[in-house]
Amino acid sequence: MARYTGPMTKKSRRLGVDLVGGDKAFERRPYPPGMHGRGRPKESEYLLQLREKQKARYAYGVLEKQFSLYYKEASRRPGKTGDNLLIILESRLDNVVYRAGLARTRRQARQLVVHGHFTVNGIKVNIPSYRVSAHDVIDVRPKSVEMTPFIIARETHSERVVPAWLDALPERLRILVHQLPTRAQIDTQVAEHLIVELYSKN
Repeated sequence: MARYTGPMTKKSRRLGVDLVGGDKAFERRPYPPGMHGRGRPKESEYLLQLREKQKARYAYGVLEKQFSLYYKEASRRPGKTGDNLLIILESRLDNVVYRAGLARTRRQARQLVVHGHFTVNGIKVNIPSYRVSAHDVIDVRPKSVEMTPFIIARETHSERVVPAWLDALPERLRILVHQLPTRAQIDTQVAEHLIVELYSKN
């Protein structure tokens, strides 16, 4: 399973948005890395579009080829392509685990899924890109409930804001998917129309 494993703070600073969530290093230095980081480079239309695509890719931990496939799927669906793209990304299992507060970051959520700690509707799933559907029930496997990440998740769950399209039951380590999200329910800081403009040129 290929994925970006480099330093996320550097990517956050380059793209101007906290891709991790609560990244204190980014808060201290919210400007691009490098000796010219404080300068003001000329921003072309292409650069702005590419930056938005990179924000989405790194935020959700998706590589270029898979992101391109998601875009093609989104463009075939009825409705706005940009909205469809973000809904597809939000419905990934690793993102749902993160949004529900059972992992501190999407990277941790991905690792927990890969290690087989979750079931969807009673069936073990270890694929982070697995797409959840409305009315799915996601549980932590019984043998995993006393692992440190899940103990911490139960104790700190009140500090997390769970989106309305999900219902998290921290004591039972269960996630209920009421519906797939609407664009208004997705708080990812991405201008998706710029991504659509970028791909429409190709």
